[in-house]
Amino acid sequence: MCDLNDQDVPGKYTRRDFGVWVASAGLLTALPLVANAAAVIEREVSIPTPDGTSDAYFVAPASGTAPGVLVWPDVFGLRPAFRQMGRRLAESGYSVLVVNPFYRQKKAPTAPQGGQTPIAEVLPLMQALSPAMHLSDGKAFVAWLDAQPEVDQTRKLGTTGYCMGGPIAVRTATVAPQRVGAVATFHGSAMVTTAPDSPHRLVAQTQAHYLIAIAENDDAKDPQAKASLRAAFDSVKLSAEVEVYPAAHGWCPPDTRVYDAAQAELAWTRMLATFRTALI
Repeated sequence: MCDLNDQDVPGKYTRRDFGVWVASAGLLTALPLVANAAAVIEREVSIPTPDGTSDAYFVAPASGTAPGVLVWPDVFGLRPAFRQMGRRLAESGYSVLVVNPFYRQKKAPTAPQGGQTPIAEVLPLMQALSPAMHLSDGKAFVAWLDAQPEVDQTRKLGTTGYCMGGPIAVRTATVAPQRVGAVATFHGSAMVTTAPDSPHRLVAQTQAHYLIAIAENDDAKDPQAKASLRAAFDSVKLSAEVEVYPAAHGWCPPDTRVYDAAQAELAWTRMLATFRTALI
């Protein structure tokens, strides 16, 4: 058991801090170790945007440069679980920015019990955002990543989105189509809607490879969505993996009530495979 008050200090996260712990930020399960993990550096950062300054977490290999990856968290926001995921991705050879999508309203942490916070407490934060804000933020965060010495600008960027972050990741690819080479979404919400700017209608504005990992219960609610997504990718000849996972919405972050270690690891493995192919 770890002391949350000690580990929630910028710059003090270490591998030993990411065991299983129970505290006010919720239950956090340790993720599998990375084989031949790169040594990493990490820092809390502030990023200027047209609407203010966003707090965020940046972690990258300690030496050399690596492809940049922009991570959009779920509705529970930037928290220890997503710092853990970002660090693991950096140990796999990427320069990773995990953002606080709710910086306009409050600094992270925005969910007092992490991924187990009652949804009613955080839903207003998500509802206060608009597609225009997603686009503006995506542009600002991509520009910030490209300005970092740890990011290899000769290679494409990746972006990932969880739950509400799924559509934002797609929108990010539209504002930087020449830079974003891969988009991975996990239990993405509202990926197919009747709106003119539905994410599935936006993929034609991008040049990325896609991994779309759909939750089983989301598919049950809208079984046509996966077909609409596949058709959208096929129509513009974009490489895409669209699959339904036998897990519940929210299964990937290791602090949610529905975390599924086996299916989360499968999704993670497919993400790394997509990045290896696309971030060249």
